[in-house]
Amino acid sequence: MPKKAESTPQPPVIVLVRPQLGENIGKAARAMLNFGLTELRLVAPRDGWPNPDAGPSAAGADIVIEQAKVFDTTADAVADCAHVYATTVRRRNDTKPVVSPEEAAAEIHSAAGRSALLFGAERSGLDIQDVSLARKILTVPINPEFSSLNLAQAVILCAYEWSKFETLEQPTVTDQLPPAPQEELEGLITHFERLLEPKSYFFPEDRAEATRRTLRNVLTSPGWNALEVRTLRGVLTHLSRGDRQR
Repeated sequence: MPKKAESTPQPPVIVLVRPQLGENIGKAARAMLNFGLTELRLVAPRDGWPNPDAGPSAAGADIVIEQAKVFDTTADAVADCAHVYATTVRRRNDTKPVVSPEEAAAEIHSAAGRSALLFGAERSGLDIQDVSLARKILTVPINPEFSSLNLAQAVILCAYEWSKFETLEQPTVTDQLPPAPQEELEGLITHFERLLEPKSYFFPEDRAEATRRTLRNVLTSPGWNALEVRTLRGVLTHLSRGDRQR
């Protein structure tokens, strides 16, 4: 019997419950897209939606802002989600399981059905009714003397942990020039020696060979490329000309 193909895990939905400032929504959208999340849901945003302050703060995460959906209640926003995580500090009378962002990301990646991460309003966080909708509490180990995270920071912590299970490309790295050929390095070394000899650098004579060898090691260790070798030789040539009157 053929093996049943495994379903691709669905990225979590980010739900901002009663967010206050449009710029914070934008920053959260930017944090989401940085790590490959695009589905944003808003529950009763204080200043309505769309919000003109969200776009500039999103810094190019337009797809997240433009596709954001608005709901009247948290229950409506997570109605299609089988796994709901409330990002909050665990209360004394709360018996829900508590997980870290890393643990939540691993669970979401292996779970069937949609998952949602709930984030509360900037000042008050999630209320008891919001938390009651969640299966688990998601909390971050943090300095108890300063435990305040802003909305975008909280979103980016969770989004980053999710991204670790995905294949995201690293930002483009500028191509590096290959190391200069030995012939060019020899020219650089000879240039140094030619300028240093009249200055009695290789003195005393019984140490000259060791000094030359040390100089060679210094100049060959960095793996200079051709451009760097030419630059160094240009510096030497310029220094050898002496001071010029302006």
